[in-house]
Amino acid sequence: MKIAILGGGNMGMTYAKAFVSRKIVLKEDLLIVEKHDEKREQLKMEGIASLSADIDESIQKYDIVIVAVKPQDFRILSEKLKNYLVEGQMILSIMAGIQISQIQDLLSHKNVVRAMPNTPAQLGFGITAFTVAKDASFENISVVDMLLETTGKAIFMKDESMLDAVTALSGSGPAYFYYIVQHMIEAGKQMGMDENVAGMLVKETMMGAFQILNHSKLTIDELIAMVASKGGTTEAALNTFKKREVGEHIIEALKSAEKRAKELSGGA
Repeated sequence: MKIAILGGGNMGMTYAKAFVSRKIVLKEDLLIVEKHDEKREQLKMEGIASLSADIDESIQKYDIVIVAVKPQDFRILSEKLKNYLVEGQMILSIMAGIQISQIQDLLSHKNVVRAMPNTPAQLGFGITAFTVAKDASFENISVVDMLLETTGKAIFMKDESMLDAVTALSGSGPAYFYYIVQHMIEAGKQMGMDENVAGMLVKETMMGAFQILNHSKLTIDELIAMVASKGGTTEAALNTFKKREVGEHIIEALKSAEKRAKELSGGA
């Protein structure tokens, strides 16, 4: 398999490193196209792929072309890319907000897959949802699933419109947890703790809670009840959450993220 990655940013490099380390592709069969000289020099030092400053006819020898550029840069890139694509090549887009039909139109190319990863993919703990063009083969789905699972877990979504919800839920999701952690640490500081101590307590608590959540057969309500004894400290905090309608506000916030994703993809 030969793979070209357009864009040497965080996500492009995440996949490049994962493909090589998992022996999905040999270094000599992996190309990274990066237009910025300084970034390209950094990539050269890592030595995990061939490098190019621009798209040219050499792109034709790659089986899969991964588009990992910023969405706002894609229109200009597509004007050059479409001149070199050949039948049978698969386009895998990890750009947010650009629909398969838009990519197909701009590239005059039908074999397109769209994926929505999240940043934990950088450590191999990502969750990536993907969808394919309606005439894609089962083989296409299998290959994409294999590639995306090099950075964590992958889930196939038959309905492309669900990727806007995926963007809101898991694509943007890490930022929500960072936000909660930030304010839990601030609460610790206001209660008199050193910031480093509060940070350690909060981060280790979240890690431990995740492990229980991930391995327990109990429902989330049951897990909450295990911690929140009647009349106790946890119940006092949970009652404040309920009084302030924190849960409803979280749902509202994620729906606003989904709405924005639809606006960016032209689905609003």
